[in-house]
Amino acid sequence: MKQAVLSLSGGMDSSSLLLLLLAQGYQVTALSFDYGQKHKMELERATQLVEYINECCEKTEGGYPNELLILHNFHPIKHQIIKLDGLSQLLNSSLVEGGSDVPEGHYEQDNMKETVVPNRNKIFSSIIQAVALSIANKNEGECSIAMGIHAGDHAIYPDCRKEFRDDDYKAFLSGNWDAEGIVLFTPYLYVDKFDILKDGLENCAKLGLDFDEVYKRTNTSYKPIYIPRPESTSRVEETHRTIFGDWYSDYKSAASVERIEAFIKLGRPDPCEYADETGPVTWEVAKAHVEKVLAEHK
Repeated sequence: MKQAVLSLSGGMDSSSLLLLLLAQGYQVTALSFDYGQKHKMELERATQLVEYINECCEKTEGGYPNELLILHNFHPIKHQIIKLDGLSQLLNSSLVEGGSDVPEGHYEQDNMKETVVPNRNKIFSSIIQAVALSIANKNEGECSIAMGIHAGDHAIYPDCRKEFRDDDYKAFLSGNWDAEGIVLFTPYLYVDKFDILKDGLENCAKLGLDFDEVYKRTNTSYKPIYIPRPESTSRVEETHRTIFGDWYSDYKSAASVERIEAFIKLGRPDPCEYADETGPVTWEVAKAHVEKVLAEHK
């Protein structure tokens, strides 16, 4: 059985990569990281997505009538959230708790460098490499390291570039015994979010999964908005917030703009729910804002 360890943020890119791995027959160990990010909503989405896919997988194994699932059977996902307690207090980034406000606008603007988390992918890849090597040694076989890095991130995030990926891999090989069985799986390195979304659409069809059900369980927003339900008046801890209200994606931060642009190009509404300071908004409102940003950036 082919094995892969995936960095699953809960965002659109890594979630699409998860679909691709499943469609290609991998047994996936998905790792998500709680590093003190403001947008912890992504961890909830990652968990929800894995639960949804695994439920579909169980229905296949249980003999439920779904020809696509039977034809394109896939393995249940192993998912774990890794907590990096205390790290955010030591980092300088707008994305972590205690950092400055997350900037808004186009994703290629220079101020988006404020969203860089120092050495983030190196921190993640070190843990992913350790887990992948452990799996390979235990099974006496190969294991792939899967990351959803893509061309749209190259300008702002140096740790999403090929040069970093290759140098990091060389360091891993030189620092471990019997590491040659670990291989890289980064199929989105030279494509943008639109191509990733198209790939996700194709793999949903192959796996017999509902595209909207998959992608509404992803989060790309760096500025998620919490809206309490009308009956909720008491203040509660953030870990219990979803009991008393709902999280929505913003549509003005750069990551959200890039995601919405991909859905516009695909020609279908984003199933993710959006909001702003006034409350929940329709897909048309979010779409119109992004079209304006894109027009101004030309």
